[in-house]
Amino acid sequence: MTRFILRRLLTSIPLLIGISALLFVLMQKVPGGPMAVYGMNPHITPADRARLIQAMGLDLPLHVQYLKWLGSAFTGDLGNSLFTGRPVLEMIAERTPNTLVLMGISTVVSLAFGLALGVFSALKPYSKFDYTATTLSFLGYSLPTFWFGIMLMMVFAANLHWLPAGGMHSLGQEGSWLDGIPYLVLPVTVLSIVSVASWSRFMRSSMLEVLRMDYIRTARAKGLGERLVIARHALRNALIPVVTVVMMAMPTLFGGAVMTETIFSWPGIGRLFFDSMGKSDYPVMMGILLISAGLVVLFNLLADLLYAMVDPRIQLD
Repeated sequence: MTRFILRRLLTSIPLLIGISALLFVLMQKVPGGPMAVYGMNPHITPADRARLIQAMGLDLPLHVQYLKWLGSAFTGDLGNSLFTGRPVLEMIAERTPNTLVLMGISTVVSLAFGLALGVFSALKPYSKFDYTATTLSFLGYSLPTFWFGIMLMMVFAANLHWLPAGGMHSLGQEGSWLDGIPYLVLPVTVLSIVSVASWSRFMRSSMLEVLRMDYIRTARAKGLGERLVIARHALRNALIPVVTVVMMAMPTLFGGAVMTETIFSWPGIGRLFFDSMGKSDYPVMMGILLISAGLVVLFNLLADLLYAMVDPRIQLD
């Protein structure tokens, strides 16, 4: 297992370097390039612009610029924000806990509802419950995040005044987690709805396939109780393909947080990325995209490890 983890980590290094090179070139080639943030400032003269290009090293060949950036990135220096002048890593680290709270609670809610809906639908296929769950799943899967978030905000915040429209805490209550709970309800609902719909469908089909297996019939024939058969024999094996789907959905969930955090003014990495796009602050965008790529590699590795834990027949070495 240790050899497998080390091998995967080593092979992920060239992959991340390739992704970072591609992102770096794309950032340089977007209209305006890294100097776009200064192009919006009427007080910067052409002479100032030339001095800035030289100071930032943008007059060097592209591959030299990339190698300099890569060397700094390996030491943890992702550069400074062109808009605030603060270190990019410091800005990302400041917002990371807020995004982790939102993503963590959304994942727990999605797993609880998605897996439960999938299992109960598979135990009673083609029943009223199954048809209702299927309809709600397709409805949730097809809802655009942006539109759904605004609708929830209009109904529960603007009209009913049951929940806050945005933010993370009430004024003067920044340290209170209890005060933050109402602020989590709407963004967690929006972020969870697609995952619940998707994971419940995967869980249903996987569970239906396992329930038709011979060893399930054998377990029932031996007189084991239905709950024991489901919990000990069916559920564990049905989870094997779902583990991959859930792990691969984690980076997607991170991407969905960009829109959700923007709608509900949640001060996380997603909103930082959206704000950076509007300001053409390319070092911050580059840093966040690189971390997103790293998350994809990390969750792929976690999926393989969980695969082996759920199914001991799988030997990773």
